[in-house]
Amino acid sequence: MKLLDKYILKEFCRFFVITFLALIALFLIVDFFERIRMFLSNNASIYLMASYFLFSIPMIISYVFPPAVLLSTLMTFGSLSKYNEITAMKANGVNIYRITLPILILASIAAVLYFYFSELITPVSIQKTTHIKNVEVKKQKTPGFFKQNEIWYYSDNAIYNFKMFDIDKNILRGVTINYLNPDFSLLSRIDAKSAEWKSNKWVFYNLLTTHFDEKNNPVLEWSKENIINIPEKPDDFKVMQKDVEKMGYFDLRKYIKKIQAERYDAKKYIVDLYGKIAFPFVILIMVLIAVPFSLRSERKGGVMHSIGIGIFIGFSYWIVHAFSMTLGKSEMLPALVAAWTANMIFSAIAAFFLYRVNT
Repeated sequence: MKLLDKYILKEFCRFFVITFLALIALFLIVDFFERIRMFLSNNASIYLMASYFLFSIPMIISYVFPPAVLLSTLMTFGSLSKYNEITAMKANGVNIYRITLPILILASIAAVLYFYFSELITPVSIQKTTHIKNVEVKKQKTPGFFKQNEIWYYSDNAIYNFKMFDIDKNILRGVTINYLNPDFSLLSRIDAKSAEWKSNKWVFYNLLTTHFDEKNNPVLEWSKENIINIPEKPDDFKVMQKDVEKMGYFDLRKYIKKIQAERYDAKKYIVDLYGKIAFPFVILIMVLIAVPFSLRSERKGGVMHSIGIGIFIGFSYWIVHAFSMTLGKSEMLPALVAAWTANMIFSAIAAFFLYRVNT
């Protein structure tokens, strides 16, 4: 590695450590003041509070890592340009692409590590913080669980099984309800293709009801549509449904294959699956787009101006990414295009400005 590369990386790492730790601390402080009333009202111990915030750090890292890279790049190249070091490098025949290369290589390695961090550590962290908040602090019961990519729920006298729960539309798919006697023998069973929450009632569609006569012979009854009175509401089942952000890429891919094999609609999950591949590339894009902006504005306000530009670029990316993902889930864009739209747009912007500053 050349001396110049070491120097640029040293400056970048210095700014990155400061920015990264500052963002984590800021996030923790904001989250603390948001949660403190909840902890105090439930008489949570210091240990539980400390555990909650400790296990929330991996999730926070997933949120702040890309903006930390963006801000660090802006400040690094802004500082180099402010003290005419970029000019000196160019005078010695080093173009802007070569100057950016060591940080791009580092960002590429960071993108791979970020993907596996989000795959292996972040989902576990989110599950742990959710458990601490709902079970250990709020003392909520857990009458069900998400296992083998299905929801299992225990009611007073029944066991529910759902293949899939569409949270946005409040629709259960692949419904099975087993009603039990006090001795846990089967009293009756309901199998339905779907159940929808309408007018504060569960409307079941294409359902087969199984009862038992006096001789314990099964009696089957089929109906196209019927209202089934169960005490649970959609919010009771939402707790059990495993969120996309609680799944890594490989878990989500396995879940999609399962629901597709059972002929359920998995389009919105496919968008999220592509998004889990596309999003780590934001680290590279943030570097590429930060370099020209930092070089063009180094004399217009220093560090604070760089931070302002970083906030603007970061929010712009998030807005475009969230909007395109929404279009994908609404089937207005193909899933692959929706997941990569923000990356393609900001890569084009970065390439344009990089070309401008290098000419």
